[in-house]
Amino acid sequence: MEDGFAGLDAVVNVAGESIAKRWTEENKKRFHESRVGVTDDIVAQMAALPDSERPQVLVNASAVGYYGDQGEDILTEESPMGSDYLAGLCEEWEAAAVKAEELGVRVALGRIGVVLGKEADAWTRMKVIFKLGAGGRLGDGKQFWPTIHLDDVAGGIVHSLETTEVRGAVNLVGPNPVTNAEFTRVLAEVLHRPAIFPVPPFALKLVLGDFANALLASYRAQPTVLERTGYEFKYAKLKPLLESLN
Repeated sequence: MEDGFAGLDAVVNVAGESIAKRWTEENKKRFHESRVGVTDDIVAQMAALPDSERPQVLVNASAVGYYGDQGEDILTEESPMGSDYLAGLCEEWEAAAVKAEELGVRVALGRIGVVLGKEADAWTRMKVIFKLGAGGRLGDGKQFWPTIHLDDVAGGIVHSLETTEVRGAVNLVGPNPVTNAEFTRVLAEVLHRPAIFPVPPFALKLVLGDFANALLASYRAQPTVLERTGYEFKYAKLKPLLESLN
């Protein structure tokens, strides 16, 4: 439908099949098509429109997986990309969206972290495990988890739409990143459950395959662009964030 975006001021694309499953070749094809393929189609539809009818801004999802595992390094939007599978997927995804700039469209690339909301997949899975008293850190727990409340994902997207200064990469993560061990400790406290069953890397990889690498990787991402352009987080600290979901 070539005129599907005609007359719209903005387009937000957060499409992408969940990567929280085994990374089989078939699933990788789905990951790619639901991200890169869908974004290519959106830009193609914009290109088919007269200049006067094109949206002025595209906010397109990406992920902090762009950076790869960089340990304790603080990751801003200017940090280099990683070299693993997820980094490559994110690079292609972002490149597809950036093509809209050639059409005069402002493009913001929302590099999203671990989204926590009452209905969010990550939260519902973790809550069940911890409620059963079977929660614990993943591996040594030293990896940074860039969490963000679903409300702040939505708020960051709206901010990116409305703030013309926002262009290019935007880390959609909370401003106070914590390690997986600290996340586990606070979550156990909020849920009033023990967290005494650490999951060794080999067990994660046995169950989840290559996806386990994403859970064990460290992404100490900071929302530098959002903070610089005046976005105020609704949930800046981890404990209030988790308490709002319980």
